[in-house]
Amino acid sequence: MEGEKPSLALVYHAVQALYHDPDPAGKERASVWLGELQKSMYAWEISDQLLQLKQDVESCYFAAQTMKMKIQTSFYELPADTHIALRDSLLSHIENLKDLSPIIITQLALAIADLALQMASWKGCVHTLIEKYSGDVSSMTFLMEILTVLPEEVHSRSLRIGANRRTEIIEDLAYYSATVIALLVSCVEKTGSNEKMLIKVFRCLGSWFNLGVLDTTFMANSQLLILLFQVLQRDETPTNLHEAASDCVCSALYAIENVDSNMALALQLFRGVLLLETAYHMAVAREDLDKVLNYCRIFTELCETLLETIVQSPGQGMGDLRTLELLLICAGHPQYEVAEISFNFWYRLGERLYKTNDAVLHGIFRPYIQRLLHGLARHCQLDADHEGIPEDTDDFGEFRMRVSDLVKDVIFLVGSMECFSQLYSTLKEGSPPWEVTEAVLFIMAAIAKSVDPENNPTLTEVLEQVVLLPQTVHIGVRYTSIELVGEMSEAVNHNPRFLDPVLNYLMKGLGEKPLASMAAKAILSICSVCRDHMAQHFHGLLEIARSLDSFALSTEAAVGLLKGTALVLARLPLEKIAECLSDLCAVQVVALKKLLSQDHSNSKSADPTVWLDRLAVIFRHTNPIVENGQMHPCQKVIHDIWPVLSETLNKHQADNRIVERCCRCLRFAVRCVGKGSASLLQPLVTQMVNVYRVYPHSCFLYLGSILVDEYGMEEGCRQGLLDMLQALCMPTFQLLEQPNGLRNHPDTVDDLFRLATRFVQRSPVTLLSSQVVVHLVQCAIAAATLDHRDANCSVMKFIRDLIHTGITNDHEDDFEVRKQLIGQAMQQHGQQLITQIIHACCFFLPPYTLPDVAEVIWEVMLFDRPTFCRWLENALKGLPKGTSGGAVTVTNKQLTDFHKQVTSAEECKQVCWAIREFTRLFR
Repeated sequence: MEGEKPSLALVYHAVQALYHDPDPAGKERASVWLGELQKSMYAWEISDQLLQLKQDVESCYFAAQTMKMKIQTSFYELPADTHIALRDSLLSHIENLKDLSPIIITQLALAIADLALQMASWKGCVHTLIEKYSGDVSSMTFLMEILTVLPEEVHSRSLRIGANRRTEIIEDLAYYSATVIALLVSCVEKTGSNEKMLIKVFRCLGSWFNLGVLDTTFMANSQLLILLFQVLQRDETPTNLHEAASDCVCSALYAIENVDSNMALALQLFRGVLLLETAYHMAVAREDLDKVLNYCRIFTELCETLLETIVQSPGQGMGDLRTLELLLICAGHPQYEVAEISFNFWYRLGERLYKTNDAVLHGIFRPYIQRLLHGLARHCQLDADHEGIPEDTDDFGEFRMRVSDLVKDVIFLVGSMECFSQLYSTLKEGSPPWEVTEAVLFIMAAIAKSVDPENNPTLTEVLEQVVLLPQTVHIGVRYTSIELVGEMSEAVNHNPRFLDPVLNYLMKGLGEKPLASMAAKAILSICSVCRDHMAQHFHGLLEIARSLDSFALSTEAAVGLLKGTALVLARLPLEKIAECLSDLCAVQVVALKKLLSQDHSNSKSADPTVWLDRLAVIFRHTNPIVENGQMHPCQKVIHDIWPVLSETLNKHQADNRIVERCCRCLRFAVRCVGKGSASLLQPLVTQMVNVYRVYPHSCFLYLGSILVDEYGMEEGCRQGLLDMLQALCMPTFQLLEQPNGLRNHPDTVDDLFRLATRFVQRSPVTLLSSQVVVHLVQCAIAAATLDHRDANCSVMKFIRDLIHTGITNDHEDDFEVRKQLIGQAMQQHGQQLITQIIHACCFFLPPYTLPDVAEVIWEVMLFDRPTFCRWLENALKGLPKGTSGGAVTVTNKQLTDFHKQVTSAEECKQVCWAIREFTRLFR
């Protein structure tokens, strides 16, 4: 927001419009204008004035939220001599507004907490606040709120206070934690069983537990702990208080993850939680689902905390397996949401036992997993009156998917074959209701792939019975049986006599709308696994492919069927492939030609993406084995289809979605025939460059990288590919040099550096000897601060691979030339690169990008360690050593230590560890 400071009346009017304007457009305008105001320097003064005026809830909320946001993100705007005045002003506001609205109190409490964390001169803020406000009962509301959010904000991602300041704060909060606990005990004593105050006490206590600063031995004997379990055991505890107490116990359990060093508190929590079983049963009897869910959260958190103890000493001490009994009781609850809470623990237990690989230990836990699987199978049952197929997109469908994943993770403890046989035997005994049958088939489908398919009579019997299911059974059973058949494709491959009956069964499903997509998915699975056996059925698949749109298939299922057909096509004799591929592509090519002949480019019916996607999947998966010297059987077909693809690309060149599909189709066509598509290279590159000048779709850059990958090592193609790169780079640099160009076009950055990296890998000297390399390096340095996962990864890979070409002596003639050219580039850009990278790590890049950055630094160091040492020293000297709040960000010793750690590293991971630790000082 430029220009003069807006008047309070204007701001107030905008806030009113934001909340009360009946016209959505008016609300939107007000929102944008107020958003700009919040970014300006005027926001500090205006929000302070609005809070003083105390005109209404809306204006005070906007002002409190603005103040919090400014302190979080723009604290550096304020001179140090204004910090004390700001603190006093905020404390005055929260005192004056304490009765107006709880959400305003929360915003102001957050503002005060964030100020305290950044204002190094405010020493012992907890002590100051408690001393000032604890004597006044009416001030307890906001005092408790500040003391609750303060520990929560210590690790807030919005605040960049740095590791040194964070350590200082945590030590300070640990020092005053006993004072806070004394205040909470005093609150309880003064207010008795006041529900609202108890909720505040438990929330505050949970917050301090989460920070991990409480003395756990002291807390083990605290009245607050006794009170927590009393509240949780009482049948008449109100819902909100019950939730606050549950959250607090979960926080306490999380805080003692290292059980051995927190033994006293761990023991008290362990005993307290085990005593909640009766209360759980009472909540179940009263059908109080909220409380049931709370108890299950507590039981699960206890098991998570004691996981190592349970595995290391099952049945002894706190390894007592009654904890698992509690989870199994919860798994028996009729509501599936209750069982779902414990899933993460069962995953972790399965993972831990799998790594241990101890038969005796597995034997101890097997009965628990068997009971869990039994309970899960029951939870997966649809309602008896459910009509149609099982949905997989609603909440229950997602729960079933999670069950399927969990079963796959823990089945090794029970034994896939044993479980599969047991499940099947339940279907053979009598005739269970359809919903039971369907749920059992669903669990069988989850484990079918992990059952050994060789000489397995149960699998063959299941296949025999499933394909004989009459069409009269419930459609849900048929749907899941088709899914099961798809999962049993390995068994079909080992027993090819079942191929015909299985395909007949799946074809029946393909003809029925509700079953069609699942049947198509199962056919894809059979095609993928039984490719050689399916070759004899190719013409049947071709017929299906020709009449794809006569089946009621989802887009994904239709593409899947074509994928299956292409996989089988690749197994045909080479002399048959060309004709069969042409037949398979014909439907899509005819459809594209028809669209090109019509002149209604704006109508939806002119959209060619369906046909392009289908062609792409055919090219992608037609991968026959072609010996050296043999002509690729797909070459002629792709050559014949090129004019249609070229014309489609031209017609829709302004539409990014369609152009992307065209490029994807061409990419797989080029990959399919490799060197065999050389005749397409010139017309394809010419068209790409011409369209890209007008419409810079980043997919052209990606397609360019595929061409370089395929042809970059061909002497005769290198100059043409370099010309392509230079032609594509000109409009790309123009786009990225616009204001915020890099941030607004991360896909372009990603694809540009994929293309450049392919050049480095396939023909480094061609690139290094060109003029464009300087511009690429400069662009890469500028893009080093971009916090987009894929784009940053591509940038770092380009720099790393570029430098690496000057290090790797792969006994090729051009090594010395490469080394010399890299040396020149580093001499020119090395200091700038290292300075930018260090700056990016400290202030812009998320931690997951650091391993890629470390690889770049490692390569620079390998190339010229002495010069790198100097560059790094200069880069470190340019970093700020303190914050606007007066805290020390980084000490000289920390700078020296980091420099030494990096420059003396003997492997890349040491560089990565050093960067990871160092950057914490700035976040």
